[in-house]
Amino acid sequence: MLKSHHNHKRRKSVSVLRTSRVAAAMSLLVALTAGAAFAQALPAAQDNHSAVRSGLQSEAATILTLQKAIDLALDSNLDLAVARREIEATQGQVIQGQARPNPELAYSLEDQRAATRTQSVQINLPVEMGGKRAARITAAERGRDIAVEELNLRRVEIRAAVVAAFFETLAAQERAALAQASVDLAKRATDAVAKRVAAGKVSPVEETKARVAEAGVRVELAQAQSEQRNARARLASLLGANPPRFTLVSGNVEELPAVPSFDNVQQRLSASPTLRRMQLEVERRRSLVDVERSKRIPDVTFSLGVKRPNELQRDQLLFGVSVPLPLFDRNQGNLLEALKREDKARDELQALNMRVSTDVLQARERLESIRGEVDVLQRDVLPGAKSAYDAATVGFENGKFNFLEVLDAQRTYFAAKSQYLKALAEAHRTAADIDRVLGEPGANATQPANKE
Repeated sequence: MLKSHHNHKRRKSVSVLRTSRVAAAMSLLVALTAGAAFAQALPAAQDNHSAVRSGLQSEAATILTLQKAIDLALDSNLDLAVARREIEATQGQVIQGQARPNPELAYSLEDQRAATRTQSVQINLPVEMGGKRAARITAAERGRDIAVEELNLRRVEIRAAVVAAFFETLAAQERAALAQASVDLAKRATDAVAKRVAAGKVSPVEETKARVAEAGVRVELAQAQSEQRNARARLASLLGANPPRFTLVSGNVEELPAVPSFDNVQQRLSASPTLRRMQLEVERRRSLVDVERSKRIPDVTFSLGVKRPNELQRDQLLFGVSVPLPLFDRNQGNLLEALKREDKARDELQALNMRVSTDVLQARERLESIRGEVDVLQRDVLPGAKSAYDAATVGFENGKFNFLEVLDAQRTYFAAKSQYLKALAEAHRTAADIDRVLGEPGANATQPANKE
């Protein structure tokens, strides 16, 4: 009996022990599974974090293209908003010019005694003569046309300013990158000279010269970066974004604008927004002359009413016509002023036409001269300077040239490259000046410059 009870307790202990082992194994399996899942989820979370961080970096490094810059400027420029308000205001002038004179209601009372009192009520209707209303509407419409052309002119000017500022920023960006490459090169050269000094191959004076030259190059880098910041600020002000919301401008500064032909200049000059606005001003002045001339013809006022004398105890019909007699005031002074202002507008149109033609032709000659300068730089100057710089660098590495010779070749090459970039920016600025006067061309004809 005791033995049986002992065996039963032993079997129960073994069963409990097995159950504990199974539970421990299950716990270990769950832990391993969770650890594996966490290990798989951790890289995914890191990848997501990296993706978000990469997205933020790409969002921060905003790249601005020329077309995007033009669109932003046209959407946010306040001068265009002012011009649109002027169009809305001139539309009010057209509406007012279409209005006809208001009729007049008149009441009169004669005598205070009731027995002999006479009362009359009448309506006076003025009728404009001499085409006053039509002349007034035409003058108001010409004013509205001028406001519309003013908006077009502002749009062309803003576009030209954005194009010039964009390529100026792009050239400044290239010059800053060029200066940074020059600093990196000077740093490597300084390190190479320092190693030679340490090896006893050259004098320590060479290292001092190298460090002074490196410092000078760093000053040029600071100036180039300052010019880049200023150019970016000018472009951002045209876009209505201050501080700038872009970090880089993307474009090809070497894609030079073509020089317009004389026939093309004459064709575009006839449709120039600047001249078109002045032509509309001449037409408006002519319309104002018609308005003042129409005022020489007096208006007629028709009267219709009822008169009731208390003595007669009956109503009497009233009808009348009144016409001013132009004996003294025939609007001669206002007409003379309008005529002289029309003559003045014609003279201003001729002077503006001559001035605009001269400016465009001078800008065309300047653009052609700059293209010749760019052609010489990229065909003769840059290849020669680059070849001399590469030869001096290889010779310095092989110990055939000293550092000053390399530095001189480097400065010559980078100065030529900087002059080349400035000439490209000037070419785009000159082309923008031509478009500002003649208006946006139907197709942007460009000719890419060859790579050096």
